[in-house]
Amino acid sequence: MAINHEEEIPPAEDPGPLNRFRERVRRNPMLNTAWRLGVFTVGATVLAGGLVMMVAPGPGILGIIVGLAILATEFAWAQRALHHARQAAERAKEKALDPRKKRRNTILAVLGGLLAGAAMIAYLAVYDFHLPWNIQDWTPWA
Repeated sequence: MAINHEEEIPPAEDPGPLNRFRERVRRNPMLNTAWRLGVFTVGATVLAGGLVMMVAPGPGILGIIVGLAILATEFAWAQRALHHARQAAERAKEKALDPRKKRRNTILAVLGGLLAGAAMIAYLAVYDFHLPWNIQDWTPWA
């Protein structure tokens, strides 16, 4: 009696036009190199834009994650970096949703707002602020 250790492999589903295109590109070394270079260029540009947006106005974290996702389609190191970024985001979410820290942050935000409002009222009182409808002399160049 013979023992067959090979498992029966189910028939593959239709991979779709994009997967067929990518397989065709992978079979040609020159096209594969050009494809990977293009993916690297686009991914690195988006990633660099995300890093710039961390200090400039814009969605920096989103740019970094999208850049890593683009790079992760072709590079294993980017897949690992994206995995670490997702884990860090998950930890940050859990930390932000902690009820004690949420309550503390709410109390600090309210106190900070009250303090800023009091400072603004004190500044306006010290420098004799007049509302536009209470101005006695309407001449602009007096």
